[in-house]
Amino acid sequence: MAAITSTLPQSVLDAMNTSTTSTQSTAEEAQDRFLKLLVTQMQNQDPLNPLDNAQVTSQLAQLSTVTGIDKVNATLESLIGSYQSAQSLQAANLIERGVLTEGNAVALNEGQGIMGVEFAADVDAATLEVKDASGKVIHTVDLGPQKAGPIPLLWDGTTSDGGKAADGNYTFSVKATVAGSAVTATSLQFGIVTSVTTGSSGTKVNVPGLGAVDVSDIRQIL
Repeated sequence: MAAITSTLPQSVLDAMNTSTTSTQSTAEEAQDRFLKLLVTQMQNQDPLNPLDNAQVTSQLAQLSTVTGIDKVNATLESLIGSYQSAQSLQAANLIERGVLTEGNAVALNEGQGIMGVEFAADVDAATLEVKDASGKVIHTVDLGPQKAGPIPLLWDGTTSDGGKAADGNYTFSVKATVAGSAVTATSLQFGIVTSVTTGSSGTKVNVPGLGAVDVSDIRQIL
């Protein structure tokens, strides 16, 4: 049986071997080009006006700076990749967990509605108002004084007239005061995390009724 031989020219084979064994990083290529240009410049300089030490030192410093920046960028990219991977793993632990994030809707289901509020500072008094689809206030709760931070709230569907609200979607708001002056109270909507998405915009958790939520926007995990 005849031996199998390559029909490619030796020059092509040599080029292929060279390309697979002499691959250089972008930083190394830039360094090589810089040094070649510097050597060429020195070889072709005007003998009557040669480069002085300050010029050579300045150009070498520029090379060092470029190389250093490239290494810093590579390190930052590696750190960002590690951070995103860690964030994705942490976010995966939230699947099937309840979370509170900014929003003013509350779903009453089987006589249970979960919501929350976040106070920017300690408050002397706070009042919760639940509204129906028409915007009418159907239930009011005196929350009393509260500490700064997020707190969950549970509504059993009871209305101000003593009746029971039908299951469905409602809205709510919280008013708070300190020494009689109004302060910020952020309404927090409840939802259950169903999945996690990782992309160029970062890691997000998917919550029905809230959509894709940044992990950093979650105020409390229940």
